[in-house]
Amino acid sequence: MKLYFTRHGKTEWNEQHRFQGMNGDSPLLSSSFAQIRALGRHLQDVPFAAVYSSPSQRARQTAQGIVSQWQNQIPIYYDASLKEMGYGKLEGKSIDQMQEKYGKTLTNMRHHLDLYDASVFNGETVAAMLERMVKTITHTTEQYDAPVLFVGHGASLTAAIQFLAGKDLPDLRKMGGLRNNSLSILETKGKKNPYELTLWNDTSFLP
Repeated sequence: MKLYFTRHGKTEWNEQHRFQGMNGDSPLLSSSFAQIRALGRHLQDVPFAAVYSSPSQRARQTAQGIVSQWQNQIPIYYDASLKEMGYGKLEGKSIDQMQEKYGKTLTNMRHHLDLYDASVFNGETVAAMLERMVKTITHTTEQYDAPVLFVGHGASLTAAIQFLAGKDLPDLRKMGGLRNNSLSILETKGKKNPYELTLWNDTSFLP
């Protein structure tokens, strides 16, 4: 069983270096659609059973753009538990400006999730984010024998993939964060077998 993961296409707020988060959202850049279609073509021969996507606009449009390149009609299911981590009052704010104000806390968010205190921003805890993400991904794994594609967000997907691959909380960001439209793969041979990370953050197929 292979689980495929991709982060949504690059957005205006990504380019402006702003926090998006669970409730924030901004349009995809026009240049992102070509990359999304390239990812779709790269995956067109994989016999997917389904696509599961965050319902945020940036992820929804990414999922739809990928599937549009496939000959077979594959269902897309939108699940709120796949949304980005909730950043509370940070959402929509400049990352650079917030770094000046909350340097240590944001450094922990980016590099040391075991030390991150979400209460500073009235945000979502790492534990809550991992619980909803991992529950949905593992439940989906139990439903299918064929590959499944998950379309989501940088912080929440990074943490969930690394956690499922066996990393402890302090190490979830050791390999860095996911790039837009990158591809990562987890493999498992059954419910009792741990997930193995066989591809991480690949963008070699993008124009």
